[in-house]
Amino acid sequence: LPVITEPERVISFRVTWEDDKGNCRVNRGYRVQFNSAIGPYKGGLRFHPTVNLSILKFLSFEQIFKNALTGLPIGGGKGGSDFDPHDKSDNEIRRFCQAFMTELHRHIGADIDVPAGDIGVGGREVGFLYGAYKRLQQKRDFGVLTGKDTHFGLSGSFIRPEATGYGLIYFVLNMLTYLGQDIKGKYCAVSGSGNVAQFAAQKLINLGAIVLSLSDSRGALIVKDPSKPFTNEDIAMIADLKVKKGSLEEIKDDRFTWLPGERPWKHLPKVDIALPCATQNENDADDVEALHKAGCFIIAEGSNMGSTDAAVQKMESLRVAYNESVKSGKPILPLWYAPGKASNAGGVAVSALEMAQNSQRMTWTPARVDEELNNIMTNIFNESVDNSATYTHEDLGSVVKSSSQKADSTVSALPSLVQGANITGFLKVANAMKIHGDWW
Repeated sequence: LPVITEPERVISFRVTWEDDKGNCRVNRGYRVQFNSAIGPYKGGLRFHPTVNLSILKFLSFEQIFKNALTGLPIGGGKGGSDFDPHDKSDNEIRRFCQAFMTELHRHIGADIDVPAGDIGVGGREVGFLYGAYKRLQQKRDFGVLTGKDTHFGLSGSFIRPEATGYGLIYFVLNMLTYLGQDIKGKYCAVSGSGNVAQFAAQKLINLGAIVLSLSDSRGALIVKDPSKPFTNEDIAMIADLKVKKGSLEEIKDDRFTWLPGERPWKHLPKVDIALPCATQNENDADDVEALHKAGCFIIAEGSNMGSTDAAVQKMESLRVAYNESVKSGKPILPLWYAPGKASNAGGVAVSALEMAQNSQRMTWTPARVDEELNNIMTNIFNESVDNSATYTHEDLGSVVKSSSQKADSTVSALPSLVQGANITGFLKVANAMKIHGDWW
């Protein structure tokens, strides 16, 4: 831990750019290259006014173990700027991306550090960044950035936009299978309305689940009647709205209630599955209690570290209480929590698959990428369950000791996915670091 908690390298730099009025503007840029034991640094770039070194260090530290969980050869990093794209024109965003890459290009490469998108950085921004990199480096290094467009020879990957949201649902499907249950008809609360939330909701709808909510930084949009939930047409309309930098409060539909300044968790009378898909610390202990009272038995993060530490402790205590009730023969409602490093690893997994396609100078079919994604999320779930059962001191009883033993829903003792994911990721990175002589 003393070695792994110190970043290998932190890069901080000035970004000067020109706004539409000809004014000189200044922002701060960062890249935290935290750990390269398993492969090149890999992690997103975030453009948001709250970005600072502290946030990027904790996100990149988490990224190390999330990336390790995928089983793919990628290390951990994160970067970005305190630049706010929300009130900027397309030309201002283009000029900022070009200015940002003027320094960043010195520190990245397909075998060194491979950034991707994050909050405030989508396909458009990645395109601007790649164009600037290509001009500065005088070469077409396709593998230097992921999240690229699949058109115009940019060598992106199919399913990359959908990957985090789809992967989250594939992980939840494994949790439900373990519990002996099905996704169809389940009441699902989703927060956020960006890329992750949109595709998670789309996948839920296509699988027959009932999506009850979405949200943004201004408030929450929830359904009045579960028989009239969000539809794919609603999701497509919201996607268009977000491209235009709009808010969910602009949606005028009698099926929905707009709650300004609220998150959805405390405002739904019946919930089976909750999926935080917005930002960090969006789920606290009070939210967990409200969700559990509403019948929620699975909380899985689509956002990075979406739950506060108090919320995690609350969810884990409810899981332990359920296990005790199973042993007593009187099972209560469970609460099983999946941390983001496991349940939202689908995005970086497909980014790594994009790197593999770039190395081959090939583009895989959407079906192949989706199948690989599903397999990766299933492997993450199984390894987390197995290592939790192997290394933790919890007595899970004789009911279940391995992910290969699928238990009946009335007798399933639930292993800690928090400990299982942490242990699985840590073992992979720590063992690689020891082989390299980073510690002894």
